[in-house]
Amino acid sequence: MAEPVWTAQILTLFPEMFPGPLGVSLAGKALDKGLWAMDVAQIRDYATDKHRNVDDTPSGGGPGMVMRADVLGAAIDDVVAQQPDDVEDGEWPLVYLSPRGQSLDQELVRELASKKGITLICGRFEGVDERVLDARNVTEISLGDFVLSGGEVAAMALMDAVVRTIPGVIGAAETLAEESFESGLLEYPHYTRPKVWEGRDIPDVLQSGHHGKIKAWRLEQSETLTKERRPDLWEKYISARK
Repeated sequence: MAEPVWTAQILTLFPEMFPGPLGVSLAGKALDKGLWAMDVAQIRDYATDKHRNVDDTPSGGGPGMVMRADVLGAAIDDVVAQQPDDVEDGEWPLVYLSPRGQSLDQELVRELASKKGITLICGRFEGVDERVLDARNVTEISLGDFVLSGGEVAAMALMDAVVRTIPGVIGAAETLAEESFESGLLEYPHYTRPKVWEGRDIPDVLQSGHHGKIKAWRLEQSETLTKERRPDLWEKYISARK
């Protein structure tokens, strides 16, 4: 029997958006090879009226529409029931992509990658009925302090971040180890041929062949960039070193 792979279940009103960018490049090749899997469910299939309505006006008034708890709840229950029988509590998080959720960072990406899978709820309209989030113990995750038209693009970004950490997706493990945020710092600058471009040279140290000096230079560059551009990360980095 084949070893189970990390699987993303997606609940959306626009299943045709998937796999989208995840179907090409490294993620797409890994999907074809079976290094990870994806199942997409149409939320509208769980509507019970002849018009297949999934939303209604917000209680208390206000603009826009809200996704109904009964429809979304039924969709969640059905896809969760399709998970492997040996999934234990905490091994397959149920996530709603929301601006008010926990910020997605590399530490959280690694945590999600360590699970057996994830179920992603892609919201639309003004949001979803709060009761379904409470009743199904949904975790909310945010990509940042901005608003998208729906959760699909956010779901793809989260999935791409997770998938690229799965063994075998990216050839050299060292590539992941030296990327931004893995060490708590932003990544150092990169250069390649030609040696001189528009009068600009590649730094001499990178052409020295001295691996110790190159490593020290890259660390110095990462620290400088982080201190200048992300003082929040710099403070965390300094605290961790202490």
